[in-house]
Amino acid sequence: MVRNQHPASIRRIPVTNVEPVVEAGAYPAKAVVGEEFPISANVFREGHDAVAASVILTAPDGTARRIDMAQVEPLGLDIFEVWVRPDVEGDWTFRVEGWSDPWHTWLHHAEAKLPLEMDVPLLCLEAQQLFERASAIASEQGDTTASTVLRSVGATMLPERPSEELLESVGTTAIRRAMAAYGPRELVSPTREFPLRVERRRALFSSWYEFFPRSQGAHQAADGSWVSGTFASSYERLEAAAAMGFDIVYLPPVHPIGTQFRKGRNNTLTPGPDDPGSPWAIGSSEGGHDTIHPDLGTMADFEAFVAKARELGLEVAMDFALQASPDHPWVTEHPQWFSTRADGTIAYAENPPKKYQDIYPINFDNDPEGIYAECKRLLKLWISKGVTVFRVDNPHTKPVDFWAWLLGEIHAEHPEVIFLAEAFTRPAMMHALGKVGYQQSYTYFTWRTERTEIEEYLTELSTETAPFYRPSFWVNTPDINPFHLQSGNPAAFSTRAVLAATLSPSWGVYSGFELCEHLPVAPGREEYLDSEKYEYRPRDWEAQPNLSMLLGRLNEIRRANPALQQLRRIHFHHTSNDDMVAYSKRDGSNVVLVVCSLAPERGVEGEVHLDLEALGAGPGDVINVTDQLTGASYHWGGSNFVRLSLDNPSHIFLVRPL
Repeated sequence: MVRNQHPASIRRIPVTNVEPVVEAGAYPAKAVVGEEFPISANVFREGHDAVAASVILTAPDGTARRIDMAQVEPLGLDIFEVWVRPDVEGDWTFRVEGWSDPWHTWLHHAEAKLPLEMDVPLLCLEAQQLFERASAIASEQGDTTASTVLRSVGATMLPERPSEELLESVGTTAIRRAMAAYGPRELVSPTREFPLRVERRRALFSSWYEFFPRSQGAHQAADGSWVSGTFASSYERLEAAAAMGFDIVYLPPVHPIGTQFRKGRNNTLTPGPDDPGSPWAIGSSEGGHDTIHPDLGTMADFEAFVAKARELGLEVAMDFALQASPDHPWVTEHPQWFSTRADGTIAYAENPPKKYQDIYPINFDNDPEGIYAECKRLLKLWISKGVTVFRVDNPHTKPVDFWAWLLGEIHAEHPEVIFLAEAFTRPAMMHALGKVGYQQSYTYFTWRTERTEIEEYLTELSTETAPFYRPSFWVNTPDINPFHLQSGNPAAFSTRAVLAATLSPSWGVYSGFELCEHLPVAPGREEYLDSEKYEYRPRDWEAQPNLSMLLGRLNEIRRANPALQQLRRIHFHHTSNDDMVAYSKRDGSNVVLVVCSLAPERGVEGEVHLDLEALGAGPGDVINVTDQLTGASYHWGGSNFVRLSLDNPSHIFLVRPL
């Protein structure tokens, strides 16, 4: 009698701990077209007979293919794994099938017994039957050559032959390959289907450049008043971003800015008549989130800006900031969308001790139907204007179930759209946002500066959280002037750019970084003096020091090397000096090795001890490493002395065997 089984229950051959599975399959695991990622499971059975496992990967069009898994070390843990590459976008599924493997059960017995002349007639009879079954399977699948070879080998399994000849007959590469393809599979035990979402490559691999259009072309008139930059005057910055090899240009909010409680220079509460206010204080009598700030131009100017970006190979990322200034039309039209304090006033945003008097946060528990519909309308409006990427401001201050609904709605209609979460917050929230649909997220990279911190964090990102959380490494933002950059030392800026660009497939730069802008608003504060959030900041882009050439070269290296376009295959190599980090990334035959100083204020030196196997070489091999920054080439072995100077604080090596 066969009992009915729950889809998630253990079957005849137990298959457990399937990965990648997100929240028991409630949300799809993530991948992009051409990305290699692992599928693994524990597969085992009672007794000593051999088991094996396969992945059944089903494409969006329903086409399924079987990919056999291999047991990996440590063998006693019964872990089976295979790396796969989906080749089209869409919603895939996969399952793992465990099965009893009579071929490897027989082979294990034969290798143990035949040299001792034990049970030879029985082993030969079993082999004949196995090869006959395999021959029939090969014939059914149209492989007549394999079918003939397998039947012929089976016929030679005679007890009169010497045992060593019998083992030689079944030990050839051709026979083992044929049996791997057509050997009988018994007690096949499938798991349920698990979801897998495969997106376009830019969801994983992208280089971001942020700038304020109002600063680009801004100038003071003859009377000393400021004239804002516009979309039209920002074309030069688009061209510069394209020349530096960036993929995405991200703009802060481009909507009208409120006047009530407007912030002045350096976040003061006393703005001058020409202070433009924070772009995140969205909304005025001129309109809200569906309107362009008139100082920047018209909607037609914005659409022309997006079109110009596309001509240059760039996508425009728009800031999606769900909040309002006290002057936003929502405040009068939908006052229920906000929270009211005990004294009757609307609550402004706070992150004590920080206060944002110019911003009203939305209360998503008040009129969710109306708020949800408005948010979807806004996204669809900007998508219709050519926007395919959104950087979402503070998503962790909005309900996660709201994002699950909104991102699901947008994905169903516009699967090409990418969302980046600006969520510098607790891990559980950051991870939840990734699970419900965010393609990328800001990270803790900005504050990871020690070797052990970097190694531990990247190990977590590349393994534990990789199925649902894609990191974007930003070297700076308008809100964050990291302490390690406040010296203004160009070598510090250089090393952070190298680390961000090579550790993560997605990285970002806020303009001014290439000019080594570094002055803090006050000692001990990670904020910029004269922050562009509160004033116009036209820049001399030819000023020195200038890292534009380095940023361009880093993006060029990234595009040329698939190893740097993926997250999961990173390997850290030991260094004798903690002020130096060494790691390699690999995709197929493409291998990149990075050695970077973590003390750019001085020269560092030490031994780099390579795991040659991780680089595709064997123990004792010598490899050729060519620095992609300087062109210098070296022959390296297992241990190598490295000196990193202030002028050359990093190596990005392309690794080739000799």
